[in-house]
Amino acid sequence: MAAPSWILSLLNPRKNVLASMHMKCVSTRLRKYGLRFDDLFDPMEDMDIKEALRRLPREVVDARHQRLLRAMDLSMKHQYLPDDLQAKQTPFRSYLHDMF
Repeated sequence: MAAPSWILSLLNPRKNVLASMHMKCVSTRLRKYGLRFDDLFDPMEDMDIKEALRRLPREVVDARHQRLLRAMDLSMKHQYLPDDLQAKQTPFRSYLHDMF
């Protein structure tokens, strides 16, 4: 069932200032660890995510695992990525969106 248009406009960061501020905050946090938003989905909780990851090319899945391992390592060391690497990150470039 599709959501009403007023809900979509409420959640659209281009139309809602609070949604834009939230997206910027999430983007900043993901850049610090070198993650993408799609990396946060757990394949053990959602069977659709598990199937989408199974259908992805092996290189994409390997890159996802590397990002997750790097983020866990940085978190355990209480460190962030260097600023030059944070600038290169693309946290909202989706790789799962086309698989649904």
